[in-house]
Amino acid sequence: MSDAAFLADPSPAEAADALRDADDRAVALYGACELAYDGRATSTLPVGRRHVLHKPDGTLLAHAATGHQPVNWLAPGATLSVSVEDDELRLHGERDGETLDCRFTHVSHVSLLPLDDADAEVSGTEDDLRERVLADPDLISEGFRPLATERDTAAGPVDIYGEDADGTRVVVELKRRRVGPDAASQLDRYVDALARDLHADAAVRGVLVAPSVTDRARHLLAEAGHDFVPLTP
Repeated sequence: MSDAAFLADPSPAEAADALRDADDRAVALYGACELAYDGRATSTLPVGRRHVLHKPDGTLLAHAATGHQPVNWLAPGATLSVSVEDDELRLHGERDGETLDCRFTHVSHVSLLPLDDADAEVSGTEDDLRERVLADPDLISEGFRPLATERDTAAGPVDIYGEDADGTRVVVELKRRRVGPDAASQLDRYVDALARDLHADAAVRGVLVAPSVTDRARHLLAEAGHDFVPLTP
């Protein structure tokens, strides 16, 4: 992989050469730039201080001062042409009928950056919480036996459906963060829907599993006869 490289106040020709020689590196440009986009809509931004990033997969992003989203962009697969006209650096990106033109009247900085691909390892999800409960059902209550996951009801799918040691059917709702009254109400709807699905004399109770709940949610759970189990993913 090519090394990182940095150019301060390059000429338009030097900046263009850097883009053409980027190989597998991302190129970040900062300077006075005008933007013109045409595709899903048409927009222009007058010359201003912009940050433009071109990635090896063709992604082209133009950022302004605020927000995490670029003000204009082209998705991966875009083709980029680079030229110098009237002593200005011109970038023309094109993808599936969309175009983005970046006209630099002055380039203050160019960075060529080798970046690694990586698949983020996501943790702390409701899936993680489900796996904890399935691996150790007694976390819900001693003798709890899971019967199904994502069991359909008229109110929506139940995260975990099971049976406690007394034979009472149990609806387990999983939340990965602190929750409030809405989660308690959701659990109540699931319990009611499941009770309608089962035979008339079937007892059903609910268990909300989350790291924590608000006082109001705890009150609603107790009022409805449901339990709260504090558990983190």
